[in-house]
Amino acid sequence: MKPEAVSVNLPADLHPLPKQVKRAAGLWRQISFALSLAVLLLVIGLAAVLIVVPKVTGSIPLTVLTSSMEPGFPPGTLVIVRPVAVEDVALGDVITYQMETGKPGVVTHRVIAINMTAGERTFVTKGDNNGAADASAVLEGQIQGRLWYSVPLIGYVNNAVNGANRAWLIPVAASLLFAYAGYMILAGVMGSVRKRHGAGQSGGTMRDSAAADSGLDADERS
Repeated sequence: MKPEAVSVNLPADLHPLPKQVKRAAGLWRQISFALSLAVLLLVIGLAAVLIVVPKVTGSIPLTVLTSSMEPGFPPGTLVIVRPVAVEDVALGDVITYQMETGKPGVVTHRVIAINMTAGERTFVTKGDNNGAADASAVLEGQIQGRLWYSVPLIGYVNNAVNGANRAWLIPVAASLLFAYAGYMILAGVMGSVRKRHGAGQSGGTMRDSAAADSGLDADERS
């Protein structure tokens, strides 16, 4: 006489976690993934603002270091200065110019007057927060560009990634963030797989186990 397979439903989980704990764990995973994605997008945005856009357009990223252009451009503001033809510079434009022709030091101030001297334009500039105009008029050859756009506080980041630091800091930061984002995505996928696998196991019965012990197929009858 063949042994009869017995079908007994297994409980879904012998040691179930409280629902509150499960909800908290799921919420934390979602928050972690959202934060990782937000940080990744922020880094991509910063790279675009600091590196890609200036490189493509031939613009110059500069950092405001003094309070002469407050309140519009406080210290730490990133200003992107785009090359401009001197004849296109107008009253009210914010320009960046060399303090001395051919030397690297520059100032970013607003044009408050334009004069013609011996057929050449000269520009009177002034810091928005200063009480008087700059001492010397700006010559055409000193103008480096006109303000295109600005981003508050990001100038400090620009200072950090400029010069020798740029060669290693950008690739390292990007690699770490992409690796972390990849880890979070993989963890989310693995969590979903484990959850589905656990749900499949909890739906099993003792019938298959009993049939296996007796050497019979689950569908075989005595």
